[in-house]
Amino acid sequence: MLTAVGITVSVALIINKKREPLHLSFAALCLAIAFHKGGAFFNPIFHDGGWLFVEQLGLLAIPPLTIKFSRDFCEEQTLIRKRDVRSALLISIGFAAVLFTPFAGWKHMGTFIYLYADAVLLLCYLSLVAYVKKRAAGVEKKRLLYLIIACTAAIATYSIQPLFNLVVAGMLYFILIMITHPHLTELHDIMTRALVILIVALFPTVVFYLVIGFFGKGPAPTFTLVFMVSFLIVIAIGPFQVVLKRLLTKIYPEIKDVFTSPYDMDEKLEREKAMLLEKMAPVLAHEIRNPLGSIKGAAQVLRSEVESEGHRKLLDVITEEVNRLNRVVSQFLEYARPYAPDLRPRPINAVIEKALALVEANGISGHVHIQLELHPHLPAVPMDQEQIHQVILNIALNAIEAMPEGGTLTVRTVRIESDAGDAVGISIRDTGLGIRSEALKQIFTPFFTTRERGVGLGLAVCQRIIRSHGGRIRVKSIPGQGTIFYIRLETVQ
Repeated sequence: MLTAVGITVSVALIINKKREPLHLSFAALCLAIAFHKGGAFFNPIFHDGGWLFVEQLGLLAIPPLTIKFSRDFCEEQTLIRKRDVRSALLISIGFAAVLFTPFAGWKHMGTFIYLYADAVLLLCYLSLVAYVKKRAAGVEKKRLLYLIIACTAAIATYSIQPLFNLVVAGMLYFILIMITHPHLTELHDIMTRALVILIVALFPTVVFYLVIGFFGKGPAPTFTLVFMVSFLIVIAIGPFQVVLKRLLTKIYPEIKDVFTSPYDMDEKLEREKAMLLEKMAPVLAHEIRNPLGSIKGAAQVLRSEVESEGHRKLLDVITEEVNRLNRVVSQFLEYARPYAPDLRPRPINAVIEKALALVEANGISGHVHIQLELHPHLPAVPMDQEQIHQVILNIALNAIEAMPEGGTLTVRTVRIESDAGDAVGISIRDTGLGIRSEALKQIFTPFFTTRERGVGLGLAVCQRIIRSHGGRIRVKSIPGQGTIFYIRLETVQ
């Protein structure tokens, strides 16, 4: 299993379009582990000296590749220096050269090679621990602590080889998730992704035993063996599809969507519908606004000519409703049009202060007390100032409307530190009526509104703006206690 996992992980990283140095160094390490364990597995079966040679060469490749991966993983801020990679490589080459001499048959040769590899692996483990200790508390430190726990588990099971192999196989997949999904910052996020893979692997295992139970006559294979095979198929299917797709598209370029699942097809259809909406919205708005302009103009002319106060009020109603429809059309256009933000590094606190100053200056806040808790030392955020201003203003106005009897609107900014890049967090909290759980699920859905004369596009527009900035927005609410919006924006790298 460890051999197959090593090969699968290395192939998955090699065929990845990014091919970052960290990915390639881990792919090479996984391949060395696969060679070592493959030789160890086949050598007792075939009693062939060639497989022992493969096992030892794979083991000799592990020390320099582990040092290289450790340096890449710790961004070269580790106790291990670049020269240590060269030193380990020279030692491994020296041992490998000995394997071609009569000394290769010396009974203690394998023991010396294992001691050398174990010493290097222990050195890398200790350097990782030291590196984590020096780091400031934060998200990335948490991720590194998870890796230390996984390495410690491998060390603890070293003397029990079958269990050790399973732990190392799990650790390789764990590291794969860490380096390919840096946005998964919490342990439960990483473990949930791994749990999905395990559940998917467990399903065919259960089906296999059900089929064997109904139709089988002989003894069934062990559960561990069947589950391992299912797990390997699950993690190998992705890389296999990528390789096969690249091969087939070279032969038949027109079958680009051959591996697209029905669910992906639904997403593609949604994207096509969004593009169609972008094209139709301006035409539809034009066709609606023209007659609305005529209606409004006619109503204003008639109002100047009629003398009856009742008739004037009716014409005022027509004008007000035409203005409201114009606002609906404007919001619809704003939602439908593609967003191309003009991203420039700007201070987020200044944008927030400007938006809330506008609210206070116009007397919109009423009996609501606005409280600012802005972090004084925030990095600049690449953003379109007008669009982010619109988001803050929209959410603030919604919050004020949710507090008809008065309350407190608290806007807070915080700095989120991470090795992958710092981010700025914005929270907008009110002490208003809150939102029911049924409505909360649809709050960002276009045209969904709980207000009597609302359009239901304001928050949908806010979500599109934040997403176009590469950020995230979410909301929590307790009916009767208030609502809080969380916004995360990446800062200048």
